[in-house]
Amino acid sequence: MNSKNRNLTKKLTDPPKTIKFKIQRREKEGADARWETFEIPYRRNLNVISALMEIRKNPVTVEGKETTPPVWDMSCLEQVCGICTMVINGRVRQSCSALVDDLLLATGGNIVTLQPMTKFPNVRDLKVDRTRMFDHLKQVSAWIDLDGTYDLGPGPHISSEVAHERYVYSRCMTCGCCLEACPQYSENQYIGPQAIAQARLFNMHPVGKTEMDERLNGLMEENGIANCGNAQNCLEVCPMSIPLPRAIYETNRDITVNSLFGWLKK
Repeated sequence: MNSKNRNLTKKLTDPPKTIKFKIQRREKEGADARWETFEIPYRRNLNVISALMEIRKNPVTVEGKETTPPVWDMSCLEQVCGICTMVINGRVRQSCSALVDDLLLATGGNIVTLQPMTKFPNVRDLKVDRTRMFDHLKQVSAWIDLDGTYDLGPGPHISSEVAHERYVYSRCMTCGCCLEACPQYSENQYIGPQAIAQARLFNMHPVGKTEMDERLNGLMEENGIANCGNAQNCLEVCPMSIPLPRAIYETNRDITVNSLFGWLKK
């Protein structure tokens, strides 16, 4: 058993009486960032969302200064929607599944640091605008075109291996963890592993593969797949354990084959 797995079995045997949350705050997009620290009583099995709700009830800093409640995004609270993603103690992850006990156990202290993701426009406090992720999905035509709702009969047989691989890629929740961790990703420099994996998913679909050329052409643009630096940070931080480097490799191969032999289709 490696050290990572051993840490998962440990319990916080001597918890602190209070927990401090150091939060990076910003009034609006483009404004200067500042730090504020809040302190709440320790309670077992708190997650970061629960702690933020406690702070929201009485937004007073440790210095005794009254301030506005912190702003953040949340929805499902089940690590499915991905909207609550933020940087917690220096690591990008979902705040709904980040247990305070585990965070304190990892640091050995009683301070938890919360920051917004840095690769997206910071709207306010911990809230970011992830619009560019969906723009990238548009760039690679991450959908299946249908020309009607009539019964087309049974579809083609799909092997269990292909079905399993498609399912793995379909688990992406557009949280942004992979993009936050990617050293190559920025506003217009690199489309990122998330869009590439979704292009791979739809290219594997019996109907979607008819539009493969369009998706591959989208990935050959200036901000496309060629800008991947193979750091593989995306694999380390993906909460769904999606094999993103594999998707990049497979799609890159498809682009090469399509570029070499695509003229035969004309």
